[in-house]
Amino acid sequence: MTTTVTTGRLTVPGATLHYEVRGQGPLLLLIPGGAGGAAAFEGIAGDLAAAYTVATYDPRGISRSALDDPDAEQSVAEHADDAYRLLAELSPGEPARVFGLSSGAITALHLLTTHPDRVLRAVVHEPPVVEVLPDAATHRAMVARVQETFRTRGLMPAMAEFAAGLKKPGATALPQPELKLPPQAAARAEQTMANLPYFLGRVVPRFMAYVPDTERLAALADRLVLAGGEDSRGEVAYLPAAFLAERFGTELVHFPGGHTGSTTHAAAFAARLAETFRA
Repeated sequence: MTTTVTTGRLTVPGATLHYEVRGQGPLLLLIPGGAGGAAAFEGIAGDLAAAYTVATYDPRGISRSALDDPDAEQSVAEHADDAYRLLAELSPGEPARVFGLSSGAITALHLLTTHPDRVLRAVVHEPPVVEVLPDAATHRAMVARVQETFRTRGLMPAMAEFAAGLKKPGATALPQPELKLPPQAAARAEQTMANLPYFLGRVVPRFMAYVPDTERLAALADRLVLAGGEDSRGEVAYLPAAFLAERFGTELVHFPGGHTGSTTHAAAFAARLAETFRA
């Protein structure tokens, strides 16, 4: 669906965020993961704008959201504060619906625990919070190997190491991790590639080391929806959502496709997301 897109800039501590708004109705904030930024939601934002004012943005350091200090370390808390400031800017009087994907889902989890009054419902799709898993040490070691590969051999070998570490045990083919470039225009692909060193080197290690406040999340379970892809069962990014849903005694909601289902199955994914927010 084609909708008019309005762009804006928001100055936050340490960065200036680029954001996009389309549609009308109650606010729905889409928090992207990976290296694609707001463009990763181009396939679903238009459909959702039929019922919501849909806002998305480039997280700090990604694409058009420049850091004041290009070498600044990243933290989940800082990224979640950015999301909070966007909600305050775009929906100052009312709590909003929030959707987070992958590392953006981790941002959404922290946003919910720190500012629950601003979140009506949060749908988090495959947040790779591997520290909640019984075998967290294995995943911690994988991230360390990726960082060492990045340091000693460069970006592409490190990406291959990361993709291998995300696959399900016994898989004969690699899954589609959030580093996979979507088949979009050349300019977008080039920008995604330009974002990868920052994402892999500074976002991945900090976000995958994040330990969510599970007691706080359990208390907020009535406004938290944990989600996973139909095609990514057993993959590393799927496992924490499944683990937390079982721990909280809530349903794990499945979405079309795999980890990047919002791109590969856009129409069906948008319909499922709208249905989840209506439930």
